[in-house]
Amino acid sequence: MTSAIVGVSIIFGVALIGIFLTKTAGFGKYTSSLIILVLALFVASLFLIIGKVDAAQFMSLIFAAVGFAGGIITNVKNGQ
Repeated sequence: MTSAIVGVSIIFGVALIGIFLTKTAGFGKYTSSLIILVLALFVASLFLIIGKVDAAQFMSLIFAAVGFAGGIITNVKNGQ
């Protein structure tokens, strides 16, 4: 279990570093939304690993995150 926690921490740490290295200056609504989304998925992944949530609840969160990300992408493409 410890190696899984370390692995998930490394993956999400690299994701956050990538976000901060590739973003434009400042925090707009898209950057803030993306960071919150990544952090929510990180916490949910840790809870799944330690057994605080079951797989069905985790998959519900994943589907919600995908829907939220789809909304962000649609707004960016429409120029809003």
